[in-house]
Amino acid sequence: MSAEGDVNVSDARGRWQARSLDETTKALLVDDADAFLHQALSTPCLNALVRAQGAWIEDVQGRRYLDFHGNSAHQVGYGHPRVVQAVKDALDTLPFCPRRYTNAPAIELARRLAEMAPGKLNKVLFAPGGAAAVGIALKLARYATGRHKTVSMWDSFHGASLDTISVGGEEQFRRGVGPLLSGAEHVPPPDPRRCPLGCGSRCSLACANYLSYVMDHEGDVAAVVAEPLRATTAVAPPPGYWKQVREACDRHGALLIFDEIPVGLGRTGFMFASEMTGVVPDIVVMGKGLGGGVFPMAAVVAHEDLDVADDVSLGHYTHEKSPLGAAAALATLDVIRDEDLVERSRHLGARFAEALRGVAGRRSSIVEVRGMGLLVGVEMRDRHVAEATMYAALDRGLSFKVSAGTVLTLTPPLTISEAELDLAVAALDGAVGEAEGTR
Repeated sequence: MSAEGDVNVSDARGRWQARSLDETTKALLVDDADAFLHQALSTPCLNALVRAQGAWIEDVQGRRYLDFHGNSAHQVGYGHPRVVQAVKDALDTLPFCPRRYTNAPAIELARRLAEMAPGKLNKVLFAPGGAAAVGIALKLARYATGRHKTVSMWDSFHGASLDTISVGGEEQFRRGVGPLLSGAEHVPPPDPRRCPLGCGSRCSLACANYLSYVMDHEGDVAAVVAEPLRATTAVAPPPGYWKQVREACDRHGALLIFDEIPVGLGRTGFMFASEMTGVVPDIVVMGKGLGGGVFPMAAVVAHEDLDVADDVSLGHYTHEKSPLGAAAALATLDVIRDEDLVERSRHLGARFAEALRGVAGRRSSIVEVRGMGLLVGVEMRDRHVAEATMYAALDRGLSFKVSAGTVLTLTPPLTISEAELDLAVAALDGAVGEAEGTR
């Protein structure tokens, strides 16, 4: 299985589809498979949807699922009325803004992000998606430093384009595509559970030392590119890791780029996940939930001293200053502020994790429950029971994904109710019991 999600051609998926889908849905999936290029994880598809609202998705057969997957794009839930209305209003006035022109919503969004971001991160560029935004950050780092090498993590994910899989570290995306970007160096991720450097039961920050060693010997690194914490497995680096990496970047004149595409905007109980690290990066990349689960929108937020590339085109995307995207993002930020979703994520996340640890006390196949805010990972003892749990949970109206083969990745909307969280806990408890054969 890929670290980014569950396999779409497994025998378990085929069995679930055979017993769970009606002929109408199966026909749609056949048409989908005929129309689209096949690719791991997504085509052929699992099921077909007709509706999404709040924390729920509904399939063709009328079955509703609490969506704890959402591609990490539904912080404010699906179809939030304020986001939808903002986009409708924009459609009536300024549906598109050609390049060479600006518009008030785009400017306001850039200012809002700059005001929210830590330190002197107050210069912004937009992009139509997260991978494109990471590409902008990479180009800016090269231009600002005059270097081209990067250091990033094995097992990381920064997008599926050729440049982002070069700095990313997942074999699922890199296999069979030929030469990648030169100078993309990789180091072991800061994962205390699976340290390949021999720390054992006591962390010695060997992973941070290794990264510093690589930078010392490369000598011409433009940037360290990293997730502040691994989104799909909910693994945070050990204390002191980012401080040591920040010091190594400063020592070598390299930039620190944080990819917060799936974990920003309150997901971890902080508006910016970088707030958890104790350091300020030079560039933050945002996306996914920025468009309110309605419109694709991403942003690069950079230190003011990096505004040095006025004679090259870092992005210049057709929808770079989309008034629709900006309207959706501004409404999303308003909802996060007005509904106090950052604090809510922190509070509900602690409650959710505690309830899941109660489940773990009854279910021997659960190894660990960990999380930050409403990003929660449930580590299972093996791949078989993890996959079986996912399909048993779907039968109980709960959707999530399996990451790294053994981690149930649970990312509900930050707007979810306590009653809905309780439903999810009960569904997961029953699903694990079924997967264990201990109902």
